[in-house]
Amino acid sequence: MRLTTVLDEGRYRPVAVRDDDMVVVIDTRATGLAGIRALAAGGTTALARLESWLERQPAEVGTPLADAILGPAVPDPGAIYTIGLNYDDPAAPDAERPERPLVYGKAPSSVAGHGAALTWDRSVTANVDAECELGVVIGETAWAVTPGDALRHVFGYTIIDDVSSRDPWLDGDQWLIGKSMPGFCPVGPWVVTRDAIDPADIRLGCTVNGVAIQDDRTARMRTSIAEVIAYLSRHVELRPGDLIATGTPARLTGRYGPERHLQVGDVATAWIEGIGELTTTIR
Repeated sequence: MRLTTVLDEGRYRPVAVRDDDMVVVIDTRATGLAGIRALAAGGTTALARLESWLERQPAEVGTPLADAILGPAVPDPGAIYTIGLNYDDPAAPDAERPERPLVYGKAPSSVAGHGAALTWDRSVTANVDAECELGVVIGETAWAVTPGDALRHVFGYTIIDDVSSRDPWLDGDQWLIGKSMPGFCPVGPWVVTRDAIDPADIRLGCTVNGVAIQDDRTARMRTSIAEVIAYLSRHVELRPGDLIATGTPARLTGRYGPERHLQVGDVATAWIEGIGELTTTIR
């Protein structure tokens, strides 16, 4: 199942994607499910209730996906954790690996949806990059779980564009601030529930104006999704709707090499096989 939010009368409403081209607003009174985090907390029981409700809805109920304004797939995460240096770089096979996952963060107020426009104060930072990451949406609360039990606590997967400043005074020692400006965390276009995708070896990447800047596979992760969840859960309690951005592949060389940062008018598209595309326009 695919779940996201749409902007409706000034607020984000949870929706289910039906037949690939329609979105159906979830009736929170009829289902008892108040949003994406409530679905994540309810797990398989909540999904079964939602599926039963959807089956009872007439086929014509819904809005064409093309006409919907998508919001963040998880509009109100309790926490956002990002994992650094988590992909092997084929161009640097002998590079030293971290002894443990490098954990950074993003403010929940930085989330944005598919198709959003992104702008920021260029006097604060002019060197900003897009980064495609497989996003994990936590379901059942995870505290001190083992790698063998970790994936049971996953509700689903999404795309996170870990937009980040590269200026030394932000990228070097102020990771949270350099990753947390409004709109610096596009999430979407939807959450794919864990039963519908195997994330162990899928292709992912990012383009800017159609030019590839990343292209890799999740199999190249240094620390697996289960290991990341287990590690985090030894230090923090992971709660329903929390997001984990599991790391980003190396930047490609070529027309848009590492020194080329996002500019006004750019269209950045993060994509992941089996999930879709997450597009942001730079203003």
